[in-house]
Amino acid sequence: MENPLKEICQILKGEDDFLIASHYHPDGDALGSTAALGFILKALGKRFRIYNQSGVPEAMKWFTLPSTMLTEVPKKFDGWYIILDCGDAARMGETLMNAMDPEKSINIDHHMGNSDFATINWVDTNRPAVGEMITLIARELKISLSGPIGEAIYLSIATDTGFFTYGNTKPETLEIVADILRHGLQLDEYVPKIRNQWSMKRIKLWTIALAKIELYHDDQTAMIFVTQEMLTETDTGGPDCEGLVNFIRRIRNVRVAIVVREDTQHRFKFSLRSSGPDNVQVVASTFGGGGHRNASGGMIENTAEYVRNRLTETLSEKLYNI
Repeated sequence: MENPLKEICQILKGEDDFLIASHYHPDGDALGSTAALGFILKALGKRFRIYNQSGVPEAMKWFTLPSTMLTEVPKKFDGWYIILDCGDAARMGETLMNAMDPEKSINIDHHMGNSDFATINWVDTNRPAVGEMITLIARELKISLSGPIGEAIYLSIATDTGFFTYGNTKPETLEIVADILRHGLQLDEYVPKIRNQWSMKRIKLWTIALAKIELYHDDQTAMIFVTQEMLTETDTGGPDCEGLVNFIRRIRNVRVAIVVREDTQHRFKFSLRSSGPDNVQVVASTFGGGGHRNASGGMIENTAEYVRNRLTETLSEKLYNI
């Protein structure tokens, strides 16, 4: 079937056992789209389970899920695996990647360079969030965006569009949100639940990190290295760094923001953010990473100095033509 949306909807209607998963350390899009699809299957009266290797982030414990989030892959599962928001199979975690039946797998994603790792691959890089793609499933199945489905889709789309400020926000995106609002979502009550979840530990980490901003390329690039020492000192982890890269992008004249987090010794996770025509995806892909034009990332294994030099050199070559 040439239309993956219709093929996926036929499977959702015709089959009766599903495992929904997303990338580990889920962000708003991963968690929101997982929940939304779960609520859709619940409305269809289907059996389903939701899974994430990392579980639900602490800052999202308030969020309503359609069922308990599993952190262990069910044994002897013989249904369909639906993987959301994963640019490649490794992002779901090794355990699930090894357990997944390649003959009963669906990959729904919006990242450039998706590796098409499933039996059915629906990858639309023009969509700002997987949650928008789940909306199309709901509409195809004639399920309204009311209640928890609308809340989950709003979480997904709002967080992956920077609350509708990024260039990936399209008129159709805002029309989906308008539909959710017509079905009763109260923004003044719901948005604070998403945004106002910071801990004092996170504030302390950001205070230390922001004091260590490095500027390159005539102040057009801002970079922060978050070390294991900083995380240990503040008793924080990777999720507490979320949003830091977007924050330093606000510095006047900065075109590209970079946050590099020390994952383990000689292993660094980097996040890149830009605006407009500055394509940081081409920089991330140089190191085997990926993402979107204005939001990408990846991993580099080497010393901190090597990572710093290679990232700035690659930016010079790919974006600034220095």
